[in-house]
Amino acid sequence: MALTRTRTQELFQRAKKSFPYGVNSNFRYWGEEETNVFVRGEKCYVFDADENRYIDYRLGFGPVILGHGYPAVVDRVTHAIKDGTVYAATHPLEISVAERMKRMTGLDKVRFANSGTEATMHALRIARAHTNREKFIKFEGTYHGMYDYALFSTTIGQARSMGSRRSPIRIASSSGIPYGVGEYVFTLPYNDLEMLRRTVQGRWGEIAAIMVEPLMGNNASVMPEPGFLELMRELCSEYGIVLIVDEVKTGFRIANGGAQQYFHFKADLATYAKSIANGFPLAAIAGTDEIMSVIQPGRVAVGGTYCGNVPGTAAADATLELLETQPVLDTIGRRGRRLMEGIDKILNEANIPHALMGPPQMFGFVLGSQHAPTNYRDALDTNMKMYESIMLEMIQRGAMPEPDNREPWFLCYDHTDEVIDETLNIFYDSVKAVIQKGKASL
Repeated sequence: MALTRTRTQELFQRAKKSFPYGVNSNFRYWGEEETNVFVRGEKCYVFDADENRYIDYRLGFGPVILGHGYPAVVDRVTHAIKDGTVYAATHPLEISVAERMKRMTGLDKVRFANSGTEATMHALRIARAHTNREKFIKFEGTYHGMYDYALFSTTIGQARSMGSRRSPIRIASSSGIPYGVGEYVFTLPYNDLEMLRRTVQGRWGEIAAIMVEPLMGNNASVMPEPGFLELMRELCSEYGIVLIVDEVKTGFRIANGGAQQYFHFKADLATYAKSIANGFPLAAIAGTDEIMSVIQPGRVAVGGTYCGNVPGTAAADATLELLETQPVLDTIGRRGRRLMEGIDKILNEANIPHALMGPPQMFGFVLGSQHAPTNYRDALDTNMKMYESIMLEMIQRGAMPEPDNREPWFLCYDHTDEVIDETLNIFYDSVKAVIQKGKASL
């Protein structure tokens, strides 16, 4: 089955004349023949330049929690921007969204940013200013944004380069990162409680923060082991370390109160983006009064021209209002569970070893093993090629998850039960096609 992609290819060739590799984010480049150019989104669908329609399970890598072009959000934004978009001053929508966020997360103060990258970058500066320490802990296979401090041992790295689990080697995930920046980062295996305890107890006087994805949003939604997040909270409280919970993906997606509500623990600082505004660019840092009070004009810098812009805050005001007043996440969760159960059944019937993991609003799965990985090193030891083959077959049939199994399947409010049924039929046909082509080893 081959899709017509003539117009898409024409636009991609045009794009290559203006952008490196024809894209504005490296993650959007799939190859010379496969890179997409989308012209619109509608509910849970995206359409390419040749009018091929796909059921969208990427949702812009997670921001679209309600649906593409969701009317209540579009109406709120359209009304708001008639009076302008940026004022270099506070406006009421900023206040309204901050009040909603505080009510939903239980945190005390908010500062807006424009992207998840900005939010985690500012959170790290706040933690350093609060503690008067400079280093921080992050975990292998987690991603916290496109800036130098955080681009170590992400999913770009390979396990063989990371050294022993007992003595991890931090790996820069890009050229262009100054060598010395790595001296500020401790990289540890995710879910290794003993390694975490030993590092903090031995080096706590240097550590400003632990930055953690509460589940591995760039690693198939690998879940925290019992006690992992709790130990982190305990160690941070004991040693005066700031616990930064990166909720860029989980915030306002897996529960109204995010991962902190879902896993029953509390951050000192939390970062939000993606689902906060249904795809409009807005992000935020939220935290306790004590730690956020370090932000002072002329003393600790946190800001930007477009922080709290009108389109973003208008979209967030509408999105969070719907999350508060309608069973959005419960509905997405129910449909996500149906999809997970259907995938599990199809893979069982095909005798393909697999493991599903993560909340149903953003779940993942691996092939080739019946045991859910607990860290990035384990996740690499799965059949990623078989997974990619099945996903590419799905795309040819009109459903689009990310072909890389490290990215979760995201669902939105507009994924109806009928759409889930259609997806499962496509998944069944795709698994069958891969088996018939001999790409799956049974």
